[in-house]
Amino acid sequence: MAEQRAFVLHSRPYRDNQYLVDLLTINQGKLSALVYIGQSKRSIKKALIQPFLPLNLAVKDLGAIKKITSIESASKSFQLQQSYLYSAFYLNELLIRLLSQDIPCESLFYLYHQTIDCLSKQQNIAPLLRQFELGLLAELGMSFDFEPIFEYDAHCFSYLPEQGFVAVESLHEKVTPETGFTNTFLAQHLQEVAEHIDNKNVLLSSAAAQTYKQLMRQVINQLLGNKPLNSRKLFSSMR
Repeated sequence: MAEQRAFVLHSRPYRDNQYLVDLLTINQGKLSALVYIGQSKRSIKKALIQPFLPLNLAVKDLGAIKKITSIESASKSFQLQQSYLYSAFYLNELLIRLLSQDIPCESLFYLYHQTIDCLSKQQNIAPLLRQFELGLLAELGMSFDFEPIFEYDAHCFSYLPEQGFVAVESLHEKVTPETGFTNTFLAQHLQEVAEHIDNKNVLLSSAAAQTYKQLMRQVINQLLGNKPLNSRKLFSSMR
């Protein structure tokens, strides 16, 4: 198979000097493959199967399993520290947990590459994460319809997976099994979010930025089945 660009999302020892590697590739999307690293402690291949290092590699399909047949660095590794590193781990974990295997997602690959690059340059984290989350949801066939926020005369809305935005009576309306509401948001802040998504030059107020974060977290948690992300624990440890 021809070489393609890739990033390692995660790797773990397998057996007989092999590693099982989760990859994001430009042509095949997310895939898992074995790589033989040899017995040397200074194995070049072992040094290459690290996150945030742009790679060129070839993968051979052996039926039930894939094997990396060639691998080399495409450029220098992105240098990430502290919260920027934890943010990058968050992206990797989202891709591992939410993407299906062997489905091409070229635009998401470029978005991932761009986001890692921006994190390495220590750009503002929150907008980068929101943009990536939005791109990932689009890849999963999901999008937000903000029309009800502008059409209905309501001060507060909640978001339901099957219905979208639904007007509620107050910001503090309680969650019940019948309603399924998990968060309620002020219409004003949701309108800001909608305008920002439509035009990145529209800046968010701090309150609207928090609404955007909470909205994304709610939707992603539902996709994850409310199973916590390990990368979020890293952020908690910094507080």
